[in-house]
Amino acid sequence: MGVPQYKEVRRAYGFDEVSIAPGQVTVNPDQVNIEFSIDSIMFSAPILASAMDAVVSPGFAIEMDKQGGLAVMNLEGVQVKYDDPDEVLAQIVEAPPEEVTALFQRVYAAPVREDLIGARIEEITSNGARCAVSITPANTKRLAPVAVEAGADIVVVQATVTTARHISKSPRGLIFSELLGMIDVPVLVGNCVAFDVALELMETGICGVLVGVGPGATCTTREVTGVGVPQVTATMDCAAAREEYYRRTGRYVPIITDGGIRTGGDLCKAFACGADAVMIGTPLAQSEEAPGKGFNWGMASPHPALPRGTRVEVGVKGSLRQILYGPSSKYDGTQNLLGALEVCMGMVGASDIRDMHEKAEIVLAPSIKTEGKHYQLGLA
Repeated sequence: MGVPQYKEVRRAYGFDEVSIAPGQVTVNPDQVNIEFSIDSIMFSAPILASAMDAVVSPGFAIEMDKQGGLAVMNLEGVQVKYDDPDEVLAQIVEAPPEEVTALFQRVYAAPVREDLIGARIEEITSNGARCAVSITPANTKRLAPVAVEAGADIVVVQATVTTARHISKSPRGLIFSELLGMIDVPVLVGNCVAFDVALELMETGICGVLVGVGPGATCTTREVTGVGVPQVTATMDCAAAREEYYRRTGRYVPIITDGGIRTGGDLCKAFACGADAVMIGTPLAQSEEAPGKGFNWGMASPHPALPRGTRVEVGVKGSLRQILYGPSSKYDGTQNLLGALEVCMGMVGASDIRDMHEKAEIVLAPSIKTEGKHYQLGLA
């Protein structure tokens, strides 16, 4: 008699395990459309900058808007805790590796100041840029109305894992349908990796879902808790929820793949798997405009009891425009990310992102990064 099955183990895939098959028709890259919208707000670049203190400052948000994308500012980070956040950022950057976690915990223990929320948002919007802010679920009911009153255009409710149903000791926790009645701006929610969870979140009326648990370069959630699903499978499952919800209601809720994207190839695979946009951190932390000065760290890095992130040195690779639009001085796909997307869409014959979802075939390709690459890998 065979051993009875206790649990089913489902195979899940990450970016390095798959490839995009070319299409039967090709399109000139300069004829593809990569526009993306959140509710009625249109962006010419389908990229959101992660709500990391090393990535997004008011100055960076203004520059990101000029490049057609959207930067999300951490509304529980140093920008809204200190009058001079640059001084605090410098302390973090200069701290020895063995001291940085304790420094994180001390620096981030400072309270959020509502006056600084208004000041930072006004700095962004007064320059004509769209402003998005990220808040954890525990603080959303308190801080979201403050941010919207100050002029925030988009609110992102974000935690390592977020669901529509949450059990806690609170007499009445965060209910997204009620939040939407409190604030009159689009609300994005993350993060999740599953069909059922994404579908339930969409049913609350939110305007976008962030996908990804633990794939970021600075995140250690997978090592600390063992929780996570690789981004190809996570994106496909959540995109399936988007399609099911659209079939039922006629309302389209974009999927935003958040984390694990290092190169143009990773970015293109996210869109081919069903993403409407991507949220990236470390590639943008490598820009000259990023406040981290060549370093990056995650939102969960300063947790007082269980840090789930670390500071990583990523270097400064070029201007924000060069990273997004080129021209690239690198051969490894870390610059001109949007140019890579346009070329990829041309190769699969997709005229826009929705067309990319339908026409791009994903193939299992475990040797895609090593086949014929002996000289590049130093194995020849």
